[in-house]
This record gives sequence, C-alpha cells and structure tokens, in this order.
Amino acid sequence: MTSAPAPEPSAPKPALIFDDPLDQQSSDDTDRGWGERPGSGGDSAADLKRFLDEKPPHHL
Repeated sequence: MTSAPAPEPSAPKPALIFDDPLDQQSSDDTDRGWGERPGSGGDSAADLKRFLDEKPPHHL
C-alpha cells in the first residue's frame, strides 16, 4: 500500500504592517531628481551647455 506524500511546507505569509504610510519619506519628498544635473561642480562650460540646451527656440 502506498502512503500519500508528505505535504510540502508552504511559504510563510507576509506579515501585516499597520504603520502609517504617511510617516515614511517617499522619493518625491526629496530634492534628488528634480532637475539637477549630477556632477556639474560649478563648471562654466557645463553651465553654458545647460543654458544652450534649455534655451527656448525663440531666444536664438
């Protein structure tokens, strides 16, 4: 007679967290990524390039 295979242990269920999600800082709450270009370091050539890149077409 064959016996039924032992059931495999299932993965533990994720715990419920009842913290207030508004207490945590989101990525939108930081200044990072809001138009800053990384690593310019006050380089005047980089500033000129940014000015020329962002200049509206009617300001030629």
